[in-house]
Amino acid sequence: MNTKISVEQLLIELRKIASIDDQIWQESLSDRKIKEIEFHDKDRDRKKEVYAGINEDEVQDTDTYEKFYGNRKYYQATADSNNYVDDWINNEARDKIFLDYACGNGKNAIKAAKAGAQLAIGLDISPISIENCKEDAKKEGVEKNTFFFQADCENTKIPTGSIDRIICSGMLHHLDLTYAFPELRRILASEGKILGVEALDYNPAIKLYRNLTPQMRTEWEKSHILSLKDLKFGSNFFNVKTIKYWHMLSILSPHIKFLGPLLNQIDRVITKIPLLRLWSWIFTFELHAKD
Repeated sequence: MNTKISVEQLLIELRKIASIDDQIWQESLSDRKIKEIEFHDKDRDRKKEVYAGINEDEVQDTDTYEKFYGNRKYYQATADSNNYVDDWINNEARDKIFLDYACGNGKNAIKAAKAGAQLAIGLDISPISIENCKEDAKKEGVEKNTFFFQADCENTKIPTGSIDRIICSGMLHHLDLTYAFPELRRILASEGKILGVEALDYNPAIKLYRNLTPQMRTEWEKSHILSLKDLKFGSNFFNVKTIKYWHMLSILSPHIKFLGPLLNQIDRVITKIPLLRLWSWIFTFELHAKD
């Protein structure tokens, strides 16, 4: 069995990846991935004039498309799943090498750093995202135990078996899982764990909403929302554990705020009912390294 490399050696290897010439790297990418860069650079550009009059803290906390298209209100309903994710990070990150995979603006890597990770890494295909990550990590005082770099999630170049914990939050549907799952398996250490947080592709009303708002996502993204079929495929690479379902009626709470607490309580019951729970908006799952 290979010995896991030290944090110092891992940082040396990550700096090598980060130093690859950007133009040469982009020339190696498919058209799909170039479109992802363009889409997410637009979403996360904090310097755009569209931010005039928007509170700076909101700019840091929320991707631009949620402001562009009014989608943000629905994320007010996700407190239960957000708390679950935060608890997972707090419980799993301490003294670990933690990776925020397709990290966006890096909020989960920053949380992991604050929770005591030896090193919290964030990678994303968007260079503007990485700029935002570094800026926010410095503001939060965790730049010493974080490292952010631009990379292709399907070919990260991260050393094999070097990552203890990984979070994949709302991003697996941007990827080709036939490449992403083997790559995640490769970089995950023995006894490593991954937490996946994804939209679920069964609820017809939510699917209709996605079809009616095509400007909010790429064509690849819209057509690759995850289902249990994808977890079955993932079981070829990992032990799939702890599948949980979140948010059915609570999606309505932005429109009927006074019922929000009641809808959350009902959700906690009905999302445990087989078949019915497949209509949930979000599901979470763990992927454990196989022996």
